[in-house]
Amino acid sequence: MDGSKILVLRLSAVGDVIRTLPAIKALKEHNPTSFITWIVEEPSKSLLESQPEIDEVILFPRRRWSEGIRSVRKVGKTIGEMGRFIRALRKREFDVVLDFHGILKSGLLSFCSGASKRVGFDRKSTKEGNFLFSNVKVTLSKKKISRYLRNFELLKGIGLEVKDFKPKLYIPNEEKQYVDSYFQNLSVSLRRPWIAIHPGTSPQTPYKRWMPQYYGKLADRLIRELKATVIFTWGPGELKWVESIQKMMKETSLLAPPTETLTKLGEVLRRCDLYIGGDTGPLHIASLVGIPVVAIYGPTDPIINEPLGRYIMVRKDVGCNPCRNRTCEDLSCLKAISVEDVFKATQEIFSITH
Repeated sequence: MDGSKILVLRLSAVGDVIRTLPAIKALKEHNPTSFITWIVEEPSKSLLESQPEIDEVILFPRRRWSEGIRSVRKVGKTIGEMGRFIRALRKREFDVVLDFHGILKSGLLSFCSGASKRVGFDRKSTKEGNFLFSNVKVTLSKKKISRYLRNFELLKGIGLEVKDFKPKLYIPNEEKQYVDSYFQNLSVSLRRPWIAIHPGTSPQTPYKRWMPQYYGKLADRLIRELKATVIFTWGPGELKWVESIQKMMKETSLLAPPTETLTKLGEVLRRCDLYIGGDTGPLHIASLVGIPVVAIYGPTDPIINEPLGRYIMVRKDVGCNPCRNRTCEDLSCLKAISVEDVFKATQEIFSITH
């Protein structure tokens, strides 16, 4: 594979893109002269562009094209743009496509790339007829595995077996300087351990969020009993919600600076001693920067969504989980997880890692 032009397809869902990244880093490590191009949607574009193992990032404008196809006025222009996109893709003359996504649109992109070797998963592990577009099909065992391991398995389609991989995320110097400035300008001295809490999830998955009042009580205990500094991290649209948690608290906590990029968030987390949060992209960023994680999993499948590295998972089986019921209002799987459960997990992971 050294010297090959490789096209990577994992288009969307920030958390899934993050969980594909270790496989691509391992691929580049074993094939340093390969040229890796990744097609991705907007939310993950800046993250991939910051990683030195990825030579080129191509934006897949799904939202604009979806709107254009549905518009009588824009449909012609959109179809023309799609045609130019495919022609530009074919001109790159890729040797291999790695389709980690496994759906119809990634299958079409794989086929339209013109690559002679198109690696994907078999029929049982893909959706929407994606397997029809691959000419090298990787079969997964019947045993359920994590997304990280699933992505490593796809590399077997090009003869690469990854047995040991240490989590790592490259953080550009300007991002480090930004976070440096935040900590240097704080007017208070910070006690160790530093514990990052990320209480939010994406707007599409509020059913994965542990109760805000629980986070507030947990943070108070961490500060009082472990003499910790608690830093709340937050993403787009989450600031007021996180501030409401801080207002519930009796102790003083810190609010992380705005982190417009995932690498800025990664640098904040890298400086901490522990991460606490639910099943969301930032949890996997914490895994990649190498800090221990306490994962609060309610409806989340604990095997498929297992973090990398050192972690303790706090989860209660209530009979209906795991599930993907985005409209669930009961949230019994999350309400069953007590502040004491998460506090004990925090003590346990500190006893293991320190």
